[in-house]
Amino acid sequence: MILGAGKGTRVQPITYEIPKPMIPLVRKPVMAYLVDLLRQHGVDEIMVNTSHLAPMIENYFRDGEQFGVSMAYSYEGYVADGVAISAPLGSAGGMKKIQDFSGFFDETFIVLCGDAWIDLDISQALAIHRQKQAIASIIIKEVPKAEVFKYGVVRLDENDRIVEFQEKPNPEEAVSNLANTGIYIFEPEIFDYIPSDVQYDIGGQLFPKLAQANLPFIGINLPFQWLDIGNVHDVWDVTSQILAGKVKGFKMPGKEVQPGVFVGINVSVDFNQVNITPPVYIGGSTKIHAGATIVGPSVIGANCVVEGGAVIKNCFVEDYTRIGSLANLEAKIIFGNKCIDPILDTQVDIEEARLEFMIDDARKL
Repeated sequence: MILGAGKGTRVQPITYEIPKPMIPLVRKPVMAYLVDLLRQHGVDEIMVNTSHLAPMIENYFRDGEQFGVSMAYSYEGYVADGVAISAPLGSAGGMKKIQDFSGFFDETFIVLCGDAWIDLDISQALAIHRQKQAIASIIIKEVPKAEVFKYGVVRLDENDRIVEFQEKPNPEEAVSNLANTGIYIFEPEIFDYIPSDVQYDIGGQLFPKLAQANLPFIGINLPFQWLDIGNVHDVWDVTSQILAGKVKGFKMPGKEVQPGVFVGINVSVDFNQVNITPPVYIGGSTKIHAGATIVGPSVIGANCVVEGGAVIKNCFVEDYTRIGSLANLEAKIIFGNKCIDPILDTQVDIEEARLEFMIDDARKL
């Protein structure tokens, strides 16, 4: 199961436009990487709970056939006066709804949060879970003590059993710096501990209950890359790491036409007349005019126009964006009608600020 029902409030304003699992890492939704990883480890049936902007997830992945898996969705919400109202049930409540509906989880199953890029050896994690005869396992990872407030943390005994679970503690009160990565392995018996038809959270409610009940509830600490998309700065930082080649095993899309410069097809650019400093990715059907400057790490989306004289440094630009000749952008995310500063955590509404002469929809005449 992939958890995809959250509103992604910490990633606003990006999540005003798209649900969190659809946030692109170099144009490909983060959830698509998870589906690829699950398939590589023999997982061929995937449930996704959806709520906020659910059709964007469901219309992209559909029945999963093109990804080599079978997928279906459990919508959490209702329609009132013709408007879809998001009503998430919590991570555990969403699982329980699926189980009550069909008994889908009839064997050992994996649950992933839909907002992180990982390269976990899922097969090895499953083997450890089964060896320990656990009812529930959390994949854990050490994080800096100052950052434990972002995560759930665990305290283990000498047999890796979780004896205490804290959800997002203050650093001075944390029992450890072993963080919950949002990757879980469960046995169907877990549903004996989750109530039906109520909001119920895995980290905030289920896990503390399991720890207190002295159940076979374990932490699995394996080496793997975990790039969590928790907030807007994470989107910027993780994408920068990918472009810089710091994420081992990440396959860049497109064709490398110059060292560190990747492009999609049908790109209109004369590389002798533009100033490009890698790493840079340029999406398909984008036009870069002579005299433009692009300094990496930067992503220019598909069907964009970058006019001559424009300067783009360390920016991520959404599809169908026109960057005008007078623009000089540094460390910005251009998404929807917002110009976002991921470092200062600020945003400007492009229309309200009357910046359309610099940043606009490339499809406008």
